Amino acid sequence: MKILIINGPNLNLLGRREPEIYGNKTFEAFFEELKNEFPGVALEYFQSNHEGVLLDKLHNAGFSADGIVLNAGALTHTSIALADAVGAITTPVIEVHISNVHKREGFRHHSWLAAKCVGSIVGLGLEGYRLAIRYFAK
Repeated sequence: MKILIINGPNLNLLGRREPEIYGNKTFEAFFEELKNEFPGVALEYFQSNHEGVLLDKLHNAGFSADGIVLNAGALTHTSIALADAVGAITTPVIEVHISNVHKREGFRHHSWLAAKCVGSIVGLGLEGYRLAIRYFAK
């Protein structure tokens, strides 16, 4: 089983960015924990701050991976192109957000991706990624 985790803009700053919202663990450290917890799953991690690069990654992996865990960051609320890409691929996608976007600014309450995803996990911190992987691995 192959599961791809894709993180979008500013998520490369996890561990340093607004620790009161996002915690103080880097995603790289968390990813090592995930690989140890799911030894039978081929986990891959990709992050980019560039929308087009994220689109290319979805296009390239979206017909071969068994699942994609996508945290598109702020692009969730602005990118119809990312929503179209999720809708165009055959690999199921789970949308994940570390913070509870519904408790934040009003513009974060709408996700263009949600309707194209098999599910959304918001507000559970990094645990949301673990839950998404567990869903795909079952």
